[in-house]
Amino acid sequence: MRAMVYRGPYRVRVDEKPDPVIEHPNDAIVRVELAAICGSDLHLYHGLLPDTRVGHTFGHEFIGRVEQVGSSVERLQVGDRVMVPFNIFCGSCWFCVRGLISNCHNVNANATAAGGIYGYSHTAGGYDGGQAERVRVPFADVGPTVIPEWLHDEDALMLTDAFSTGYFGAQLGDIAEGDTVAVFGAGPVGLAAARSAWLMGAGRVIVIDHLEYRLAKAREFAFAETVNFAEHDDVVVLMKRLTDHRGADVAIDAVGAEADGNLLQHVTGAKLKLQGGSPIALNWAIDSVRKGGTVSVMGAYGPIFSAVKFGDAVNKGLTIRTNQAPVKRQWPRLFEHIRAGYLSPRDMITHRIPLDQIPEAYHLFSAKLDGCIKPVIVPPTD
Repeated sequence: MRAMVYRGPYRVRVDEKPDPVIEHPNDAIVRVELAAICGSDLHLYHGLLPDTRVGHTFGHEFIGRVEQVGSSVERLQVGDRVMVPFNIFCGSCWFCVRGLISNCHNVNANATAAGGIYGYSHTAGGYDGGQAERVRVPFADVGPTVIPEWLHDEDALMLTDAFSTGYFGAQLGDIAEGDTVAVFGAGPVGLAAARSAWLMGAGRVIVIDHLEYRLAKAREFAFAETVNFAEHDDVVVLMKRLTDHRGADVAIDAVGAEADGNLLQHVTGAKLKLQGGSPIALNWAIDSVRKGGTVSVMGAYGPIFSAVKFGDAVNKGLTIRTNQAPVKRQWPRLFEHIRAGYLSPRDMITHRIPLDQIPEAYHLFSAKLDGCIKPVIVPPTD
């Protein structure tokens, strides 16, 4: 089969790989119909995460058609078209039965924190991802869901991670009616968090970024006020001025490890790998939220030390809530919102690119060219 393969930082290509096979009776093999590149894939592409091995196939956002099922699979049949959450989980361990499916204890021998994630290095279990023609899906009776007939394929794709993660980020903010919500980052997850904040009662949503085309999308898609931090000396001071010198009630970090805005932190984190990414967005969130407020962290960070302003968080009495999004838990409510016409996640998509052109797609997305916000990858159909 044709698949994206990692060859080192900033080096990916499409190559032939053996087709995946059933390795366990609970497995399924899915023929990928649509995949996507996520902002967190760029952390791998840039070499930020440890144990990203040559030959690994990225991609944790994909939908497709079931081609094979293991002997123990009961809920899926060959021919079913499914949406697959980025979390790999068993559904029966201590964590899964308590709803912490993103922290499954049985799918990742390499970590005690995150569970398994498709295509996200061996720190997340070493599972090949969906930027390929086919992918092996473990625990096929637990994770995948048959795509409802009424749901647009691209909406289904956006729910496999980006939009569900943004929605979860807004959930973690514990937004009360009338709250002012500050969202750091106008990528797909930030856009989804900003749009979702209105559904949870926000009275005001402010999105902070430095790329004008992304801020324009935040105004159009998320109906948010926007701030270009590159135009201001101190974004924290500005946020205080915009909120009666009190601070936002809720701040959502939707940027993570490669945040721009502070050269020293960006170089030591994203470039020199001396910390688990540049925590500038998280520190801005901590400083911009009011005392007693809530910080929700959806941005992805590496597993090593990061210079986070935890003392400020303690002294302000902040609530900090974070996790990898338990994607499938968000789907029932998101299905309701989409069917009612309140949401159209596919409106975040800006580019649709053939699988064979995925090196160009990564460059386009990484270098922020051509107004790229969310690229979708289309494998061959024959």
